[in-house]
Amino acid sequence: MKIEKGDFVVFNYTGRFENGEVFDTSYEDIARENDIYVEERQYGPLGVNAGVGELIQGLDEALIGMETGEKKTVIIPPEKGYGMPNEGLIVDVPLSEFENAGIEPVKGMYVMTDSGMARIADVKEEAVSLDFNHPLAGKTLIFEIEIVDVQKANSEA
Repeated sequence: MKIEKGDFVVFNYTGRFENGEVFDTSYEDIARENDIYVEERQYGPLGVNAGVGELIQGLDEALIGMETGEKKTVIIPPEKGYGMPNEGLIVDVPLSEFENAGIEPVKGMYVMTDSGMARIADVKEEAVSLDFNHPLAGKTLIFEIEIVDVQKANSEA
């Protein structure tokens, strides 16, 4: 039974960069082995409706046509992942705003703002550059996926 658009799919995955570094996984043991384990996270298969935009485009497309028990490795270019970095999403904020909030800005640190999560790209004399691009923007991603279960969209309950 091949996965079609709209089917509910349950799958495990491991996401890597081109250099082999693991950045995300649904497997707790792999997360621990690669020092990306997060205590608060629930590890286990992910359930999504396939082909309807709940995932990045490249992963969404890869699920279509797979079957329960099937494994696949898919290479996702930035255009079908998190896109290319957008210079327009890097903004300077006066250093005084950080001082007023009691925050010591450090390059590489993530901060929550009224506009969402941002990475501090640079700390200058009078301003702090905030980067609102997704951390995976511009990166080619390699996903190993394994289909655990498929519930057909058109099946009678």
